[in-house]
Amino acid sequence: MNAILYDGAATLGRHLQRVRHAPAILVMTQTMPIVFLLFFGYVFGSALAMPGSDYRAFLVPGMLVATAANGIMTGMFTAAQDTHRGVMDRFRTLPMSRAAVPLGQALADLVTTAAGLVPLALVGFAMGWRVEGGPLAAAGAFGLLMLFRFATTWIGILLGLVSRSEEAAGQLGSATFMLPLLSNAYIPTDGLPSWLRFVAEWNPISAVATAVRDLCGNAPVPADAAWPVTHPVAGSVLWSLVLLALCVPATVRRYARGER
Repeated sequence: MNAILYDGAATLGRHLQRVRHAPAILVMTQTMPIVFLLFFGYVFGSALAMPGSDYRAFLVPGMLVATAANGIMTGMFTAAQDTHRGVMDRFRTLPMSRAAVPLGQALADLVTTAAGLVPLALVGFAMGWRVEGGPLAAAGAFGLLMLFRFATTWIGILLGLVSRSEEAAGQLGSATFMLPLLSNAYIPTDGLPSWLRFVAEWNPISAVATAVRDLCGNAPVPADAAWPVTHPVAGSVLWSLVLLALCVPATVRRYARGER
């Protein structure tokens, strides 16, 4: 365990150094959610039945969760880039834990995401969003966001190791844009057709978005939705733990195997 932590800290530092030397990538990934927040909040908000200020209070938690789900794309692209350029092969020749390399990448992504959520939340405050649930509830919502981001990053790392191509990872990553659209991140699900509502409410993003809204006091928990949405905090934790239980060992095995 000590070896994993020590080697993981080393790879964490390496990924943070990458961010420092390529700030444009960080700026782009952090500004795009703000652009989407402004677009959805002021363009779609005027077209929905919910009043604009109420919709923006509903939207901001959903956008925070959509940003957390974006760990799939960033994790996939970074892992595919390192694999394609031979960095992963060089790491395998070193006497270090096989779990440390993906762990360091996931932790570095968590650090940059935590910093990136701050400007997004500040823009949300400027748009009228408020945290009504108190500091402890807000801390719980932030913890759920970080746990979900950690889980989605492991999904992305696994897919990046499998794809082994920056081009394939970029194309597949762009398809993940659809995941928040098939959830309650941007709109309530009660007006959707029954089959689409079923898909949206069993989307992990819906459980996390509902949990963040509930903890922040922005919207009540729906009473007639699927179990993960009616029990959003438990559903969010369970979804995240299931994804981690599936993806962490699979990612470590895939990294250890290399091209075999």
